[in-house]
Amino acid sequence: MWAVSTVTMLVLAGILPDFQLQSADDESTTRLAMTAALGAGAFGLLSALVWPLLVRLLLLVPALVLGLLVFFLNGSLLIVALRLVPSGDSEAAPETAVIVAAVMSAVASATGGALAVRDDDAYRRRLYRLADRRRRALPPGPSSPGTVFMQLDGVGHDLLLAAVDKGLMPTVARWLGEGAGAGERPTHRLTAWRTDWSSQTGASQLGILHGSNHDVPAFRWYEKAAREVMVCNRPTSAAELQRRAIDRTGDGGLLSADGASRGNLFSGGADEQALVLSIATKRRDRRNRSRAGYFAYFSDPANAVRTALSFIAEVGREIGQSTRARIRKARPRVSRGGLYPFVRAFATVVERDVVVAAVMGDMFAGRTAVYADLVAYDEVAHHSGPFGRDVEKVLERLDRALALIEKAAEHAPRPYRIVVLSDHGQSPGETFRARYGLGLGDLVRAGCGLPVPRRARRTHSGAEARAAVRAALRRPVEEGGEQHRPSRRRSEPIVLASGNLGLVSFPDVPHRMTKEEIDARHPALLTTLANHPGIGFLLVRSERHGGVVLGAYGAEIPLDRLDGDPGPLEVFGPGAADAVRRTHSFPSTADIMVNSAYDPADGEVLAFEEQIGSHGGLGGAQGRPFLLSPVALSAPVDDGQDLVGAEHVHRVLRRWLREANGPQVPLEAEPQERAA
Repeated sequence: MWAVSTVTMLVLAGILPDFQLQSADDESTTRLAMTAALGAGAFGLLSALVWPLLVRLLLLVPALVLGLLVFFLNGSLLIVALRLVPSGDSEAAPETAVIVAAVMSAVASATGGALAVRDDDAYRRRLYRLADRRRRALPPGPSSPGTVFMQLDGVGHDLLLAAVDKGLMPTVARWLGEGAGAGERPTHRLTAWRTDWSSQTGASQLGILHGSNHDVPAFRWYEKAAREVMVCNRPTSAAELQRRAIDRTGDGGLLSADGASRGNLFSGGADEQALVLSIATKRRDRRNRSRAGYFAYFSDPANAVRTALSFIAEVGREIGQSTRARIRKARPRVSRGGLYPFVRAFATVVERDVVVAAVMGDMFAGRTAVYADLVAYDEVAHHSGPFGRDVEKVLERLDRALALIEKAAEHAPRPYRIVVLSDHGQSPGETFRARYGLGLGDLVRAGCGLPVPRRARRTHSGAEARAAVRAALRRPVEEGGEQHRPSRRRSEPIVLASGNLGLVSFPDVPHRMTKEEIDARHPALLTTLANHPGIGFLLVRSERHGGVVLGAYGAEIPLDRLDGDPGPLEVFGPGAADAVRRTHSFPSTADIMVNSAYDPADGEVLAFEEQIGSHGGLGGAQGRPFLLSPVALSAPVDDGQDLVGAEHVHRVLRRWLREANGPQVPLEAEPQERAA
């Protein structure tokens, strides 16, 4: 590697005018080669000794900033290295040093094949070296198989099959005995499962890793007892949700013995944690800090440069794709400007590289159970839509990551079984605001008789809502632009959105309001919402029936009668009634739960957020994720049975860990939830 760096430095010195390794009047080839060798050696030594310290300091800055600093720091190390060369004639302009350092690191990375997601001989040789080094440093691994759980965030069951049919995911196709390897015996089985009403990562992953997602009604919701908004991807909320799940089950989680959690919202009880949101606010030991995975990966400058280059390329790719979408006037479409290109690049490049490298390290260390989340597809699909060329490239790269992990398993100190699963799918459709000209919050305010923006008042939906308020209050038609305002000053409703699931809460009422109380306060609100064409159904609590589903044209069906008369839930398919009944039992369920309309003909929903690929409620592919498991493991469910809910998936994964005859799960029986 030192020789390669020396040659690279010599070539660059001959190409770049602002980079020289000797004085202008020095014509000695030997001296030039010696200077290049010393410079490359000093640069390599500084990279090995100083770079890890710099990266550890960089853990204090946001991760997005790291990619922008990589080139500057690498160039600074090269300038220092040239100053250390005894000849004293070597020099480089700062901007040139950045280029030289980047090229040298990239060449070193390419020739070394370090963790490159490619099927080539250089990569295989690198794997053998890493595996041999691990075997010499660690005691022999156990003979029982370990398990790697790879979560492909947001990839639905039907989407996975479509990607296999298109040839986008050859690794998955081979596991299923399809594609180029058709005719081969499949090594994995594919099972669809059904999410809870809250079809999003927070509820699903909490249930999968900790066995309980009780009282998680949505991605974000208002808790009246604490008077705060809970958000699943907020570190403090994630930590609290994890604590509640552990208290309810009495068990640490799926990974509670010799496990590793990588890139997840929750730890699963793992001893080894990196990039785990629920520990981000805690003071923990060095290996368990939430950003420890970044240090482990970026402490190699070659990794840092390669990922930074890919990061910049991904930013450019997103800008190009969004520009083409605007030029074509593609519909549906949402804004993709601001910081989003950098957020996308982080999710599809940095997070992927760091998590995959961490999983490989766990396998080489022989850990028993590893659970990792790759969020790339979910992030891109929200803004580009669940289908199309934008996401196809992401699916291809996810498949290559699976191939990389499969190859790592060949060199691990113990056999590994690779399980791939998703936490939810994505349903397409334009946003509620794009179709009707106002958001759910505007519609709720209009239905309450509260002021709304002028643009919302001028929409058809806004006008109908205001007319319903006037009729309910028996007030005359507005004159002179006057609006009715409640006579008594009350706190305004809190309206939150989780994909196509909306939640309306009245914070001044300490309990969950009943339908009768809501009608008394805002007599037009429930009618306005239930009759809106963009809303599929409402869930509210009733003093008479306990819980009722409201739909258009006055439909009002008690929850205990839904099996005989599903009413507005019929279009959402089997299991919808059970999912709604379960959410109704949660203490934190909102005063009004709002699910958008769903068109089964094209699978489209209307997101209350600015997303054209959404999830969070009922309707379409969002509620149908997948579980891809080795045939060596027992079937997830018996023939004719359905796999329903994240908690059910947790029980299946625990069973598989016990089948390996290892100490992963210290309980002999499934943990039972404690009374709330």
